[in-house]
Amino acid sequence: MTIQKLSLTNFKNHSEKTFEFSPEINCFVGNNGVGKTNILDALHYLSVGKSFLGNTDLNNIMMGESFFTIEGEIFDGEKENIIKIQQPKEAKKIIRKNDKTYDRIADHIGFLPSVTISPYDSNLISDSGESRRKFLDSMISQTDREYLFNLIQYQKTVQQRNALLKSFAKSRYFDHENLEIYNEPLIKFGTKIFEKRKEFISSILPLIQNYYEIISNGKEKISVIYQSDLQDSPFLNLLHENLEKDRILTYTSKGIHKDDLLFEMNGNLLKKIGSQGQQKSFLVALKLSQMNRIKVITGKTPILLLDDIFDKLDDSRVSQLIELVNRENFGQIFITDTHKERTANLVKKINEESKIFEIK
Repeated sequence: MTIQKLSLTNFKNHSEKTFEFSPEINCFVGNNGVGKTNILDALHYLSVGKSFLGNTDLNNIMMGESFFTIEGEIFDGEKENIIKIQQPKEAKKIIRKNDKTYDRIADHIGFLPSVTISPYDSNLISDSGESRRKFLDSMISQTDREYLFNLIQYQKTVQQRNALLKSFAKSRYFDHENLEIYNEPLIKFGTKIFEKRKEFISSILPLIQNYYEIISNGKEKISVIYQSDLQDSPFLNLLHENLEKDRILTYTSKGIHKDDLLFEMNGNLLKKIGSQGQQKSFLVALKLSQMNRIKVITGKTPILLLDDIFDKLDDSRVSQLIELVNRENFGQIFITDTHKERTANLVKKINEESKIFEIK
């Protein structure tokens, strides 16, 4: 997959911008605050229909304007495709592929797979389990439509069950049989999600460990442990055993919506003992492993978005990363940096066709 051209209108701080890209390496250089990361975010929109920065769509409309538009020309190996995303202030977001509007944004996921490595990834290590669950779901959903469907159905069922629990508390009335209606869909979709997550972590862990060993020169050993309530007990048992607890709390306290990933280094939690460089190296290894799985499963090479990749990495780790990118043939790459000379030297080391865009 190759993005040949990107056009922005009223997107964040870019009123009108058009870029024609190299099929291999593209670098955006300039001072902090000029909008380099915003360009990567627009490319991320083309891939999954939303921001990787966590901003709401409306907040990405340029101040004083009534809409934003992102348009990309994408070559899929056989033909050119036009992806167009429009967000008006007073209406819902529209995503079109070759002038045909998607009925659901979920239908677009997987067409243009992408992997983003940015300073914001540190939240995966420091934040609550919710961040890691969302990341895990995002990784699997890019290659598995059924998983995405099961996830949407499960989340919908949990919301409905929680709403019923809250209504019981409000009315001071509890209907056990009415609540049990939700057991079957929770178990059906939740168990499928659990099995898929377990299988995915098992398949990706050796890749993460291998990439980390290369980037760090084998200095530390890392691991990823999948934690789930369903590992200790069948879902039906969890629902029965925690029924009274759920009634008091007025929400569903057990299930795959409470899953977590533990990132470990030398047997200890990475967030407790890992330096900033070690944590960044782990996140890079995690994302490169994601790229590898997408490529193997779908046959598509994801675009790689590297935002401020030099931050927190020493020269040795950067050199290993560049060597890895060279060896693995990761496809089209987009890089942001504040130093033009450093970027130019990096591109020479990778030795591929490239373009450098100065953003002002």
